[in-house]
Amino acid sequence: MAKGYWVTQGAWYRRWRLVAVDGTVFDVPDTAANAQFFGRPGTSRGQGRSAYPQARVAALAECGTHAVFAAEVGPLGVHETALAQRLFPALTKGMLVLADRGFCGLDLWRAAKAGGADLLWRVRSVVVLPVLETLADGSYLSEIVAARDNYWRADPERVRVIEYTLGPSGGDGTVYRLITTVLDPEQAPAEDQRWEIENTLDEIKNHQGVPGLVLRSQHPRGVEQEIFAFLLVHHALRDLMHQAALKAGHDPDRISFTRTLRVVRRHVTGQAALSPLATGPGHHPEPA
Repeated sequence: MAKGYWVTQGAWYRRWRLVAVDGTVFDVPDTAANAQFFGRPGTSRGQGRSAYPQARVAALAECGTHAVFAAEVGPLGVHETALAQRLFPALTKGMLVLADRGFCGLDLWRAAKAGGADLLWRVRSVVVLPVLETLADGSYLSEIVAARDNYWRADPERVRVIEYTLGPSGGDGTVYRLITTVLDPEQAPAEDQRWEIENTLDEIKNHQGVPGLVLRSQHPRGVEQEIFAFLLVHHALRDLMHQAALKAGHDPDRISFTRTLRVVRRHVTGQAALSPLATGPGHHPEPA
């Protein structure tokens, strides 16, 4: 690991490396193979189905650099939390994992922290969080249980709850609730726990790609390879931005992803349009 990695601004909070888990979908060509494997979302009008099948993606990214370091691709019918669980072996002690409210659940929570990582997840307003002990920083200790155990609460997990509103005047008054494995407020005071999870996947789909992006591959195997190709190119771009930020002593967030992408594109003089499938004996290109 490079020495400069340890001083990357925005990548750390106190002793924790900040990472986030998130999910998205990619539109894929409307072929019989793709539709059968990935499935397509329903619509509220017309034939009751969308124009394109969709592949679901879950990813882990470092917050400070936006670098994706683990990802899973699957059919639309596989929930992003199920894909995320396949990523959790990459979570280790010394990480603080951020997630939005779609990832809340006792089983998922325990799976994410099994490798020693600490967690800081937003929870839905309907989640019952009884106040067990109010702490000096305004946060409080509580417990979460599985939905199937919501009445008996026989197998609870202790958490710390942080509540806040956005803006100097509280914004629209919406109360945001976070739960964390960090139970000691002296290690991570509530006033520090207000990070914005950067939408790395939006960079990949709408900037590296284009708004309304539809992948090219006609077959599921090619779709998966194409998605990972997007992720690898994004990682290379983010690594370039990281190195530039280190040399200048800046936070990588101060460097524009869009400008970096344009610079790199100007220096790529020939872009081959090859099939993502391997070539060679026994391999055949996909049909157009």
